[in-house]
Amino acid sequence: MSDHNPGLGDTSGYRIRTQGHIGDRWADWFEGFDLRHEADGTTLIDCPALDQAALHGILVKVRDMGIPLISVTRTSHDT
Repeated sequence: MSDHNPGLGDTSGYRIRTQGHIGDRWADWFEGFDLRHEADGTTLIDCPALDQAALHGILVKVRDMGIPLISVTRTSHDT
């Protein structure tokens, strides 16, 4: 694979934005990730060094909680 096309084992990281604020009681579902409540009513979940398989696991959790997904952005290690 080239450096421009990350594979499944790539661990760059991701920033997930969801609609609404994820409550503290659900924070354990996202253990090890930084959850930030934004002023616009969204939540940012920062997931550094996350590969594709783990990303899909987090997205399943978001889906299972019934939280609308706004965006998933790939980030670099230094973000």
